[in-house]
Formats: sequence, structure tokens, C-alpha cells
Amino acid sequence: MKEAQRPRRDPARKARILTAAAELISRNGYHTVGMAEIGQAAGIVGSGIYRHFDSKSAILAELLEQVMDQLSTAASSIVDEAGDDRRAVSELIGNHVRIAIHDRRILQVYHREARNLPENELRRLRRAQRHYIEEWVGAVAPLRTDLADGEIRVLVHAAIGSIQSILFFNSGLPVPQLAALLVGAAHACLGIDAASPAVVVEAGDAGEEWPDEQGA
Repeated sequence: MKEAQRPRRDPARKARILTAAAELISRNGYHTVGMAEIGQAAGIVGSGIYRHFDSKSAILAELLEQVMDQLSTAASSIVDEAGDDRRAVSELIGNHVRIAIHDRRILQVYHREARNLPENELRRLRRAQRHYIEEWVGAVAPLRTDLADGEIRVLVHAAIGSIQSILFFNSGLPVPQLAALLVGAAHACLGIDAASPAVVVEAGDAGEEWPDEQGA
């Protein structure tokens, strides 16, 4: 008699939970979304969500850590491999534009809901954020020797802010046009010309569809 096989866990289930959580929290707010609602949106019955996350704050922590890791890992690789500072700056901008468009929901949650993390998780997230900013500053500084360190940091924050201006506003523009405008705006904030050849953000890189939300 064959031994009954244990049911396999769906490897994509955890990713579905995070995607559903990002969608619901970005639309409705962290405090109004329940675990059951997230599970239902992810297609998980009953208490299955607790096999992966023991609380809503654990979902939020992983969601935000994931996007910060994505940004930081890419930034480190870009700075190490770009070859020159101008190229590094352009690729940092292009990468952030891709993530802002493709992972818009997660970045919305990051900006609105990070304060709801437990204190230790919030400190870790802020450390990762500071490290990410340092990667930008290190690439920009050799190209803007006319500026003091504090001035460079202001411009780096302005460049990132210009990219993230789309998080709560839907322009209705096609993705390639939107990406090109954001790339140009970020370079202008830094006062640095784009690398040649220019870094291109393709529609396929950033997602073919833009959420149909006015003023979201």
C-alpha cells in the first residue's frame, strides 16, 4: 500500500500574497485591509496565508524589504559595472524609473505605510534606504565638483522625487513616453547630461499596461 503523499505547497503562493497585499493596501490603506481579505485576493482559502506570514505587519515588512533590496542590489551592480560615473548615473535613473512604473503599487505602499512597521523593521528599512542614496551620491559627486556634499544630496533626493512623482498621479501617457520624460527630469534635477548612448526604458521592461486610475 502506497504511503499517502503530502500535498505540495504552491511555490508561487507567497508571491501572490505579496502582490495581493500591495494592491489592496495601496488602494485601501494598511489599517483597513485584513489578513482574510489578502488571502482571498491571493486565491488562498482559510488560514493558508498563515503558513507564510504570521501577521499583517510581517507581510508589510517583506513587501517593503523586497523593493528596497531590489533597488539596492541593482544600484550596487550598476555602480560597480557601469565603467564611468555618467553612465552609472544614467543607469541608476533608468533603473529607478523602471521600478517606479512596474512596481508602482509597492512603492505607493512604501511611501504611505512604512511608518506602520515595527520599530526594528523600520530602522532596517531606513538603513537600506540610506545605503541606496549613498550609491547615487557616490556616482554624482565626481560629476558635480562645483557642489558641496549637502547640495549633492539635495539634488539626489530631488531626482528620485521627480521619478516618484508618478506614484500618485496617472498621466495617461504611454509607458515609453512617460519613462523618457522621467529620465529627462531626473537628469535635469542633477544638472548632469544623460550618458551617450542614452539609457532606454522599453515598454516591455516596465510593463505594457499602466493602471487606469485618475488622480490615484
